[in-house]
Amino acid sequence: MQRKDILQMCFQNLLRRKARTFLTVLGVLIGCCSIVIMVSIGIGMKESQEKLLREMGDLTIITVSAPQGGRGKARLDDAAVRKFSSITGVTAVTPKMGMDDYTLRLYAGANDRYTADWATLAGLEGKSLPEMGYSVIRGEPLPAAAAALPGSAMTVLAGQYLAYNFKDTLRPEGANTIDRWSSMDATGKITDLPEPYFDPLKTPVVLEIDTGNGKLRYTLNVSGVVKEDYSKGSETSEGIILRLEDMKQILEQVQAKAGTSKKLAYSSILVKTADITKVASAEDAIKKLGYVTSSMESIRRPMEKEAQQKQLMLGGLGAISLFVAALGITNTMIMSISERTREIGIMKSLGCYVRDIRVMFLTEAGAIGLLGGLVGCVLSFLISVVINLFGLGGLSPGNLLAAAAGGEGVSRISIIPVWLLGFAVVFSVVIGVGSGYYPANKAVKIPALEAIKSE
Repeated sequence: MQRKDILQMCFQNLLRRKARTFLTVLGVLIGCCSIVIMVSIGIGMKESQEKLLREMGDLTIITVSAPQGGRGKARLDDAAVRKFSSITGVTAVTPKMGMDDYTLRLYAGANDRYTADWATLAGLEGKSLPEMGYSVIRGEPLPAAAAALPGSAMTVLAGQYLAYNFKDTLRPEGANTIDRWSSMDATGKITDLPEPYFDPLKTPVVLEIDTGNGKLRYTLNVSGVVKEDYSKGSETSEGIILRLEDMKQILEQVQAKAGTSKKLAYSSILVKTADITKVASAEDAIKKLGYVTSSMESIRRPMEKEAQQKQLMLGGLGAISLFVAALGITNTMIMSISERTREIGIMKSLGCYVRDIRVMFLTEAGAIGLLGGLVGCVLSFLISVVINLFGLGGLSPGNLLAAAAGGEGVSRISIIPVWLLGFAVVFSVVIGVGSGYYPANKAVKIPALEAIKSE
């Protein structure tokens, strides 16, 4: 028999019992929908978790600290920077120097009208900031600058919300600050941010350091404002970023003023990997060198594992429906063989190959699976859109597009990637063919003479 003859007989036989074929396809359709929707909800949960983590900061940053507060054999020095740079998967490394042992104050405006009673100061290699993912959202990045001297101006970067740390000394206590948190919505996002008292890009900021043996003041010219990212440090939010060379000279001047002579050391080293898949291996390599590390990986991995477990559980529940549908296909094919025993006998007596009879029944079973899978995928997509519309707050032109295709800042409950639809169709066909294998074998084993005599 030619292939077109097998296909023609296949569809004729399926249409012979329309109601039975429809119900069998319906079973496959429901099973396919169950798998796609369940897995899509799991994918949606995973994407929501990843968005949450991305909002918390850069997932590819590893913060390296010295063990035992720096008293161990592993030191945070230039040699450590070179070691970390040679680790596979690491794309950028920068040392970080802080100033936590001294009291800092910031001033701005005429006659030091605006004051901030505390500040986070961080010295970083200016050339490494773009590679490390520091994003300047306003202004310009750090240029090459002269060494810091008392009374001279330094070029620095300001944290995204630095200006909100200042209070107006001419206003009464309790009404002398700008509350940026008042604009937070129900989801925890800050919208319609109020204007601060001054723009740090247009107003110089004065840094005052109390050494315990007098005070030093430095004028800071803010060239740019960086995006908040706590994975890199609080200085990106409410602090100031200086060139590492400037920070070293400031610390030397502060120590000279205070009458101390401690050896300058890095407070930490930031290591950036190519992508999140490299974080775990790079972190393990750094730990083997004797250092202490911290990253978003300790949060991401448990969340990812939990999401995978939920996906497996939801997919398993959907698969049960499809396997139940497989029993329906098997039952349908067995009934079809019982009704067509005489037809099978005639085909054999006319010289039809046994393999052609087997292929015909397997094709019928596969066609049921294919039809159920295709319709199931279309129906699954429509159900997914409806679920997402409820999550987005109802039907509207904007919500309809977002529910179907997603977009920047859109959080969907159900996400159906193309590979999931393809998998669902292939799986449905495999289930159909597998379910028809036993009936097809049964059909080819019927003796021709006995089949012809059958009523």
